[in-house]
This record gives sequence, structure tokens and C-alpha cells, in this order.
Amino acid sequence: MFFYFILALFFLQAPTDGVKARLEAVQQKLKLTDQAAIRELMEQADTDPEASIRRAIIDRLGRLDRPGIRVLLEHHASSDPDAGVAMLALERLRQQNGRDLGKIFEKRLALAHSGNDEEALKVLTAEHQHWVSMSRGASLPAFLEDPPPVFSVSSKASVRVVGFGDFGEEGAAQRDVAKAIASYHRDSPFDFGVLFGDNIVPVGVTGPADLRWRKGWEDIYNPLGIPFYATTGNHDWGLADSPAAEILYSQKNPTWRMPALYYTYTAGPAQFFAVATNAFSETQARWLDHELARSTARWKIVYGHHPIYSYGDHGDTPQLQRLLLPVLKGRAQLYIAGHEHLVQDLQPEGGVHFLIAPSAGQKNRPVKSGPKTLAVDTFEGFTVFDIDAQHLKVSFVDSDGKTRYQTDIP
Repeated sequence: MFFYFILALFFLQAPTDGVKARLEAVQQKLKLTDQAAIRELMEQADTDPEASIRRAIIDRLGRLDRPGIRVLLEHHASSDPDAGVAMLALERLRQQNGRDLGKIFEKRLALAHSGNDEEALKVLTAEHQHWVSMSRGASLPAFLEDPPPVFSVSSKASVRVVGFGDFGEEGAAQRDVAKAIASYHRDSPFDFGVLFGDNIVPVGVTGPADLRWRKGWEDIYNPLGIPFYATTGNHDWGLADSPAAEILYSQKNPTWRMPALYYTYTAGPAQFFAVATNAFSETQARWLDHELARSTARWKIVYGHHPIYSYGDHGDTPQLQRLLLPVLKGRAQLYIAGHEHLVQDLQPEGGVHFLIAPSAGQKNRPVKSGPKTLAVDTFEGFTVFDIDAQHLKVSFVDSDGKTRYQTDIP
């Protein structure tokens, strides 16, 4: 809770004009990544009398894995005159320690792979998710990572599903998309919804009772009266407790469903698989491999936040290409993600179709395309899945309610 308070102070405090000018200069310098600039900033963090400037430097440099930064963090965590700066330094130090432990685990896992040690791999892959989550900075109890058995959300012969992601800014664009979803729902009702992550921007929530749930979720989406099955995006991992908070919020609000970090459920002729791409692990990959193999659903739809392939600003996700894609090939018909804030339909591979959904509230980005591009567009909007035994139709709809792109998955 204290870290959220510190972060709020960082954004909300109004420095004097002189301090503001110096802070702006520091923030410009923080965009540089050369060692000389980093060394100069580290020296300033140790000498600058203004807490807001020290806070800005530690907040940014504390995210980097560079020589001397750990010493800087330890010094300010133990002796900075401003308690808020000290706690921020301690939080950044905790995250660095988590990354270091994760690297040690990855070395042991690589050793097991290189030696084809199946007994060791069985033990290590079962624990991989916990260490990946820790290395991403989360304070997530292992029991919240474990998925429940497959469950059913609808037994209807056909279902209509709404999906969206990249929405949690509580701004005008988010409300406009939500109004368009409500209008569509009145004319063509949805059975339930799926969420592609970045649910609470910029850093997630402090707990299930965080006040941001009311304005960012309840006021906007509760009136739809349908459950949404969520997964996390990178912004949902900004605070250590946020992933756990989003899971536990399921116990408070029937419209928000997130029983674990990753999970699967059936709906009519389809089975959906929600994966946590910000902390994707061999634990998840083995679980998904098992669940896809035993699924008898006509349509198998996997969704997460990060795309496997993309020509957007972020580009491809190598970790997902290595661990997730081989599990999907020949089994799932669709992998759909967000993250890029623009629409992409990319060339199928191994029977898997790749779609990237529009942002439902965060600012959209310029159109980019490449050799695998089948279609591309940019707008704020949402996704509609129309599913029956013969068809899986996916539509991207903008905030004016206009269908901008539509594809039938064969």
C-alpha cells in the first residue's frame, strides 16, 4: 500500500518553478541510456537536496541492471532523509533481487534441458511459474497461480462474446468504447466477455478494495450485467500486489472473473484458454499442452496480452515464440492478443491464426505492416466473437459502433 502512495506522490506533487525546471532536465536525461549519463544521474541522486528529483532518478535507474545501481539503491533505502524515497529504493531493490533469483533458476533449468534430465525438468517446470512471477516483481502466492480444473460458462449451441484490452486509463476514450459495447449489447446481446490485459493503467491496483476498481471497472462495465474472464497485461504487474489483487477481486464482483493467473473454460462449441504472457513460463506451457491435448471443443481460442508476432511498436515476443507457439500449432485455431494498440491480422502458421485487437481506451498507435500482414488498421474499439459449431467469426468494432474488420476462421 505504501508503494502506491509513494507513486501517487511522485505524479501529484507540484514542485516550485525552480525545482520543476531542474526536474524536467533530469527527466530528459533519464531518457538516455549511455553509461556517462547514468553515472552523472547516480551522483546527482546522492547530492541533490530535492526529494522529488532523487525520487525520479531512483524510480528510473532502479529498473536498470547496471553496475553501481544496486549500491545506490541500498544507500538510499537505508539512509535517504525522505522516507518515501527510501521506500521506493527498497522496492526497486526487491525487484532487482527477484530478477537475480530468476536468472539463477533459469540457469538450473537450462542445465536440465541440456542434459535431457526428465526427472529434474519435471520438478523445475512445476516451479518455473513461481520464479518467473517473482522475477517480474510480483508478490504472488503460489496457490493463486495454480489454475482450477476446466469449467463451463455456457452450454448454448452458439455464443456471442465481447473482448477488449488496453483500456484501464479511466479516460474519455475508454468511456466511448464502453458506450459502443453497451449499444452493441442492447441490439445483439453478449453471453460473456474476455479481457486481454492492461486492465488498470499505469501500474495496476494495490488490492481488491482499491478505489480504482469503482471508477475503472464497476461504474463502466457492471451495467452490462455479464461476466468478463480476465488476464493480465504488463501494466497490471506495475505494483507487487496487483496480479494477486486482480485474482482476488473475483470474490468481490461477479462481473470480474479471474480464478487464477491462467485458466481454461468451455462455452458452447468453444474452449477458451487465458494465459499470463507477462510472466509466461514452462509451467504454463506444459499445462496448456495438457489442456489442449484433452480438449474436445470444436474451437480452441487462446488469448493473452502480448502477441506472438507483431509489426507494431513492440514487435514479436521471442519468449512466446519459443514456449507458446509450439504448443498451439496443430491444436488451437486462434491466438488473440492486445498490447500494440492497433489491429493486425497476420498470416497463419501451423493452423493457428494470429489477431491483435484494438485498444479499448489507451491511445492507438500508427499503422505498421510487414511480410506476414493480411490486414492492419488503427482505432479504439472492441472485438466480437460469433461462435457456433460451423463458424468462428471475429469482428473488430470501433467506438462509433462500426465494424471495421471481420474475418472467418476456417
